[in-house]
Amino acid sequence: MKDDRFSAIRQHLYSSGYSSIQELADAVGASPATIRRDLLALEAEGAISRTHGGARIAESAGIEVAFEVREQRHLAAKRAIGDAAFDTILPHSAIFLDAGTTVLQVARRIRLNPMPLAVFTNCVTVAQVLMDVRELKITLLGGHLRPENASMVGSLAEDMLDRLWFDQLFLGAGAVAEDCCIYSLDEQEAHLNAKMLSRGAVSTLLVDSSKFGQRLTYKVAGLSADMGIITDDGLDAAWRARLRDAGCAPRMVARPGADIVALGARP
Repeated sequence: MKDDRFSAIRQHLYSSGYSSIQELADAVGASPATIRRDLLALEAEGAISRTHGGARIAESAGIEVAFEVREQRHLAAKRAIGDAAFDTILPHSAIFLDAGTTVLQVARRIRLNPMPLAVFTNCVTVAQVLMDVRELKITLLGGHLRPENASMVGSLAEDMLDRLWFDQLFLGAGAVAEDCCIYSLDEQEAHLNAKMLSRGAVSTLLVDSSKFGQRLTYKVAGLSADMGIITDDGLDAAWRARLRDAGCAPRMVARPGADIVALGARP
């Protein structure tokens, strides 16, 4: 419960900025006395800065909390997509898990139900989630650390990919634009993602419906008939038709109820 409150406090402060102790107590559902004790502990960790009568997120913690907050968005859809992707994985295969909050749900699912796998990733968070699972052999790509996405990118990571081949690649996306192309916010990440697509026998795009109709700066690749797509049933009819016209047959998964956005929800 304490960990849940800590997570909730950090998310609330990241989203709302400065908050009073009473506002935090109301948001988290705890007493002001409990919040005061939690803030002392979080300040000791360097996660927040206390002020008179309240707190704000510490500047140095912004990147970590940003990733945590993104993971909570559309979480029910991401978990359903992760479950569907997990069901396609075969024991004793080699898989690559891209960096990103939807693909991270596949890693969390593997942790719950382990099987013998060789898991490759460029995501530090994925490696952390899976590193103590005995059935797995984990390989983290080297390279330049991109903190915003907890991902390894750059020429060293690309050179490693040239020496690897995967049975399955699970790729996330920052955006899927109207031209039916995948886009990323970062040039190096886009280039690495494109190379990933050339190194897998089966490539599957894992993306919740909110990413469709968006566009970011750098193009990764176009959608194609040989690329699997798993998304949620929130995808509208126009996009479903657009994907069919592009030769894609996305798999739609039902979201189990409303998306989890309440403070304190655990990934």
